[in-house]
Amino acid sequence: MDPDDLEIMSAALQDAVTKIGDISWESAAGRLTIAFNRLTWETADRPEARVRAAIQLGCVLKVRSRNLRPAAPEAVLQLLAMTFEPGESPAGRVTFAFADGGDLAADVECVDAALADISEPWTPARKPHHGPDVIEEA
Repeated sequence: MDPDDLEIMSAALQDAVTKIGDISWESAAGRLTIAFNRLTWETADRPEARVRAAIQLGCVLKVRSRNLRPAAPEAVLQLLAMTFEPGESPAGRVTFAFADGGDLAADVECVDAALADISEPWTPARKPHHGPDVIEEA
């Protein structure tokens, strides 16, 4: 997989929400899995819908978090972006940046990622809001 593919996955996951308890790090298997409720940005006929999705990273060497509370499995996180910082090729770091300053960083041997929708879409009660509304005067 090319690291640029992560940019496409990041766009699909923008504003997705997860709970701390939906993050699974299997150190012996070198696998990080996160389940999200994501907006279906790519669906022109229902861009306001959400779908349950999961991303899985393989070849993970280490996972670190900052400003996340592992003791609070019901705490909700909103994903802003997923990025890749190259290291010694093909290794690097995949970082999940969450709203309110939290992040999760996975050091990987190479980019090995899969994203899949695992439910039917539904209409959420609320959609994300980015800053104040801009009102233009006529």
